[in-house]
Amino acid sequence: MSAEKLVHMANQIAQFMESKPHAEGVAGVAGHINDFWEPRMRRQLFEIIDAGGAGLRPLLLEAAGAIRRPQLA
Repeated sequence: MSAEKLVHMANQIAQFMESKPHAEGVAGVAGHINDFWEPRMRRQLFEIIDAGGAGLRPLLLEAAGAIRRPQLA
């Protein structure tokens, strides 16, 4: 998947969760990604985050610590 599409999808989740109380939103972003994103999508997300997180919404960056980081392939 292209990085642009992945960022767009991640930001859609974060934007939806921004309507919730802050702590609930952070947990909601992490929970959704942990529950529904396959390991290679999460791996690609962490590549973007580790490179500085360009284009990602702040709530998503805040939730990154609670997202399960997949093992390297």
